[in-house]
Amino acid sequence: MKKILLSKQMLMSLLIGILLIPCIALADESIGMVTGSETGTYFRFGQEIAATAKKAGLDIIVKNSEGSIANIKRLTSKENAAIAMVQSDVLGFLGRSDNPETKRIAQKLRLIFPFYNEEVHLFARKEITKFEDLQGKRVVIGTEGSGNWLTSQNLQTLMGVKAIQFVDSLKPDEAVTGVLMGEVDAMIYVAGKPVKLFSNLDKLKSDPSYARMLENVHFVPMSDTKMLQEYVSSEIGAGDYGWFDKTIPTIAVKAVLISYDFSNSSDSYRLMRCRQLGQLGQVIRENIGDLKQNGHPKWKEVNLEENVGLWKADSCSRSRSETGKPENKKALSDDLLRIIRQK
Repeated sequence: MKKILLSKQMLMSLLIGILLIPCIALADESIGMVTGSETGTYFRFGQEIAATAKKAGLDIIVKNSEGSIANIKRLTSKENAAIAMVQSDVLGFLGRSDNPETKRIAQKLRLIFPFYNEEVHLFARKEITKFEDLQGKRVVIGTEGSGNWLTSQNLQTLMGVKAIQFVDSLKPDEAVTGVLMGEVDAMIYVAGKPVKLFSNLDKLKSDPSYARMLENVHFVPMSDTKMLQEYVSSEIGAGDYGWFDKTIPTIAVKAVLISYDFSNSSDSYRLMRCRQLGQLGQVIRENIGDLKQNGHPKWKEVNLEENVGLWKADSCSRSRSETGKPENKKALSDDLLRIIRQK
């Protein structure tokens, strides 16, 4: 199976980043959190996490970003970016790189919390009935480094499908139009359902000429076991999109909160970050009910204890019991040292 090759520019950015993996104590204890666009759900989640974290005396600075790959780069740089929101499939994407340093980055990332599903919408002409049918087809995947692009590359590798003619020059609305008109064969779009982009197609049913276009397109089922090694199962149906008259299985990426592995270290910066993640883990667990009731609607989908694919759980954010004291021996030792060393 052909392994994913990162673009030279992206690879160099990551390689530079790994040499700068956080090790320098900051002047203050604020926690930089890289998320997504300011209009997106990642940023909103970040704001609500930051507000909740204040109850534990934590100062989280929420920052917008350009996507999961950019967030990994910033997480491993000198920037104050200690935690990040990313798509769960970024780990497999990095881990399959041919470059050993990029693999090292993947091995050092840890899962703090899983959040909500983002469904993979494979919107295509009806002659495409399964992912393998994309062989040699024109598929819109989004701009390089975006979540759509990352997932598209990942699925191509997982499924061993080659020679897909990736199209990255069309915006999402242009891609939908292109599929309807037969100018492209399919598009891959990752977002929590229902997506207005596809919901709006219901308006075409009232015009006979446009309604005929709808008869030639659909969502392609995706449930292959190889996909489910890194993705979670979901479904798309008429309850999500009124023009689509059936229910089909699909896959979803999980929006996750991650960090660098700050455990198993004795330097002051990592000790501070590990302690902060312990406090963050505790305060989010204590307030998850309030977040589900009063926060963004996607909080209602959150199961903080859910396992996610290839991800290793962060030990720092799970290192505190209900009393607020560290549970494991290493974390307890680190906490004692921190207290004893205080001036």
